[in-house]
Amino acid sequence: MDFIHTNIKFLRKQKGWTQEQLATELNIKRSLIGSYEEGRAKPNYEVLADIAKAFKHSIDNLITRDLRLTEKVPIFSTEQMDEASKNLRVLAITVDKEDKENIEMVPVKAAAGYLNGYGDPTFLKELNRFRLPFLPVGTYRAFEIKGDSMLPMLPGSIVVGEYVDNWRNIKDGNTYVVLSKNEGIVYKRIFNQVEENGTLVLRSDNTAYPAYSIKIDEVLEVWKAVLHISHMNKGNELSYQNILHLMQELKKDVDELKGN
Repeated sequence: MDFIHTNIKFLRKQKGWTQEQLATELNIKRSLIGSYEEGRAKPNYEVLADIAKAFKHSIDNLITRDLRLTEKVPIFSTEQMDEASKNLRVLAITVDKEDKENIEMVPVKAAAGYLNGYGDPTFLKELNRFRLPFLPVGTYRAFEIKGDSMLPMLPGSIVVGEYVDNWRNIKDGNTYVVLSKNEGIVYKRIFNQVEENGTLVLRSDNTAYPAYSIKIDEVLEVWKAVLHISHMNKGNELSYQNILHLMQELKKDVDELKGN
């Protein structure tokens, strides 16, 4: 559930604005404001960003918090709002012929390119893609893991992650694939300290690697691990056919488990 429609109405009235005045501020039609407040329509990302800026709240506040129930809600300065907005975006995806979302496969050799092209649908179309019909509805991506920081998971293993669109949904102790400005793509166990100090603590399962923190404003994407696929045999190419075979075997195992 989101609170966009109730928050727009609440904040507008706090400002003492009419729907017409808010529409003028946002340079949109008054009828759209009525639709938003009544829950008949939702603003697109660009309009939502303008609404957040007009009321000096974060987009996250507008969506996830019922602002009618609290008087102490973090309010951003204009500078903070501009900086926060840079890290908020609509996720780029690809779809199949039936308009269903694909799972894009990001191998290690494409990791550097993904850091630059993660928001570019053209780049994503160059990646191998597949679907897993038995997964719940959601947005997923697959990543090949390098290094031994998450032993017993070996290099070459594949992690299928579900997109996390709100850092408040990051649960302590769970494993995630994180894309950040400075670290690139890493697979770690996360502890969420954003409310306390604005950071995520990343821990390895291999105790030889120390934990470290990254600032939330450096984070570009977070994917919650939902499936692990055992490491590829040495010399095997990470091809679409190979991935598809692994997925088919995995689906067979899941179907057998459901039948027991």
